[in-house]
Amino acid sequence: MPKKKLNPKGGEDATSGAGKRRKTNSVDGRTPVASTSKRILSNGDDTVGWICAITTEYVAAQVFLDEKHEGLEYVSPNDYNDYTLGKIGKHNTVIAVLPDGEYGTSPAARVASRMLLSFPNVRIGLMVGIGGGAPSPKHAIRLGDVVVSATRDGKGGIFGYDLGKTIQGQEFQTTAFLNQPPEILRTAMSGLKAQYESEGHQLDEAINNILKKRPRLQKKYKRPNPSSDRLYKSTVVHPANNEASCVAVCGDDPSKLISRPERAEEEDNPTIHYGLIASANQLMKDATVRDKLAAEKDVLCFEMEAAGLMNHFPCLVIRGICDYSDTHKNKDWQGYAAMAAAAYAKDLLCRIPPKRVEAEKRISDIISSG
Repeated sequence: MPKKKLNPKGGEDATSGAGKRRKTNSVDGRTPVASTSKRILSNGDDTVGWICAITTEYVAAQVFLDEKHEGLEYVSPNDYNDYTLGKIGKHNTVIAVLPDGEYGTSPAARVASRMLLSFPNVRIGLMVGIGGGAPSPKHAIRLGDVVVSATRDGKGGIFGYDLGKTIQGQEFQTTAFLNQPPEILRTAMSGLKAQYESEGHQLDEAINNILKKRPRLQKKYKRPNPSSDRLYKSTVVHPANNEASCVAVCGDDPSKLISRPERAEEEDNPTIHYGLIASANQLMKDATVRDKLAAEKDVLCFEMEAAGLMNHFPCLVIRGICDYSDTHKNKDWQGYAAMAAAAYAKDLLCRIPPKRVEAEKRISDIISSG
């Protein structure tokens, strides 16, 4: 087999014969919102790596591209990821999604490691998608809000709540607070937070503008009716193996629901929350455990992939809230939550100067140096 050559930017030369070529099509078969570039960029040009867990998140990420690049010059022979390439603001971005039906920390780590093989110049990472909220008296989290992993009390923004130790006669002791997001992303987060506080944001408007141009996405990705945002008391459990809606099974009796005031006109909706995201290889559907970790650790959100990335693919985790991490799960809010998270991620990237990203060390170099 001929030996692959490296181009000056760290990628394999396209003339090696080992490359693959893929097309990047519009999501819905129509003319995409983003323009489509006919030029084929070198893999070394992509400096932002964006990972999604499910197709819904992948669609949301794609529609927020300002420009799509038509194809791939090559991928590593051992790379089975699916990629979409494009530009957000002035950043060349590569987006990947986990294999269909696979969830959790291991598949996420595998996708990230393959991305770094094929795109060795990726310098900043994002994990963007949906998660389950952990509302509390301290944090008025609603469906459609966005939670961003943020360092708290000297600990990283991701908490591996199934990693720890069990000692006889004692409760399970969690020990895993993972690496914090890179400084460049935390600095941009601070700047965007200040911008939103002083000027508000236009996330909902951005989502609506995209959906006007892509009517086939509206049913799944538009903001659902606020009446479907119900937070049940932790003692109210949806019957196991009953697929009927919570309205039909659990009802909307006020005695079963936690009463919450409507947001004031001057409040951001969706609201952006910054803090601890809990990650594990299990789907959180227990309101009592949710409330316990929210009270003890100040957890804002639960998800299943980030713990597999932070120590091997330093990134910022951004989650749109699609349920309340309890038994009352439904998919009504998944599309909008994914769009809200992607809209925030785009605003964040647009605050970072490209030259600042180019000055960052490559993630592959950071990992190889220990």
